[in-house]
Amino acid sequence: VHEDNSRSPSYTVSCDDYVNVVEFNPFPSGTPASLLAYGGNQYVVIGTCLFQEEDLDIEGVEFTVLRAFHHEVRVDALAWSPESHLDRIPHIRFCTAAADRRLRLLTSDLQDKHEVKTMEGHTSYINHLVFEPTEGKQIASVSDDHTCRVWDLDGNESATLRLRSPGISVCWHPEEVFKLMVAEKKGTIRFYDLVTQQAILSLDCGQAPLMSADWCLTNTIKVGAVAGNDWLIWDIARSSYPNEKRPAHIDKARLFKWSRANENLFATTGCPGKISSQLLLHHLGHPQV
Repeated sequence: VHEDNSRSPSYTVSCDDYVNVVEFNPFPSGTPASLLAYGGNQYVVIGTCLFQEEDLDIEGVEFTVLRAFHHEVRVDALAWSPESHLDRIPHIRFCTAAADRRLRLLTSDLQDKHEVKTMEGHTSYINHLVFEPTEGKQIASVSDDHTCRVWDLDGNESATLRLRSPGISVCWHPEEVFKLMVAEKKGTIRFYDLVTQQAILSLDCGQAPLMSADWCLTNTIKVGAVAGNDWLIWDIARSSYPNEKRPAHIDKARLFKWSRANENLFATTGCPGKISSQLLLHHLGHPQV
């Protein structure tokens, strides 16, 4: 990689375990600091990140570990609940998907109260999960077992959507509790009405395998995904086929994420372990990465 093309990290945290998944809490935490979780083979660590933009006394970034939770199996995916906050009495809630095909809902006050609820039902690898973003009373998960399942906080399955190929990504509408987006590996993205449990709209990649998809929560007519080496963007009000598509990664693309602050910014990553696995930031108004 050419020197001018690569950027080194401004801050590095050394960890006692492998790091398989990292997730910022996308919801307000009640403090200037951002909640961050990372999961490995045996632990989930919860911490806070404070950036210079939020506190001028800090040089760059300040990371503080709040608690490490023992997790007996490898963490494959993690989602934050909108109920997590650090003000007044701290309340942390997140859900993990693990290598044993189970979901674990962890709730803690970061002191002595700590509860784990295990949810069983998926019969294969769980690829992604998300909390319902307004109240956090439901969790949706997608799996290689060709299902998307919706759970309540007691671990009961409230809906099972049958898919035509492995479920890769799932996103919840930021305001409409009954709308769910599910992306399938074969290149189809469907929007479901959870009341009728029927698909109301579908998008087509025109190529496979689809590796990751995300719903733009600042402008919900935009959907983005990566498939093969390309990133793809849909305007769902106009067409079921992508209206923009470009090659991004030489060795296949792995993840697609929209910015939560700007509807024109998104990031893609290459597959881990490849020769040139990069994290790229894109702007829809600019042809250059």
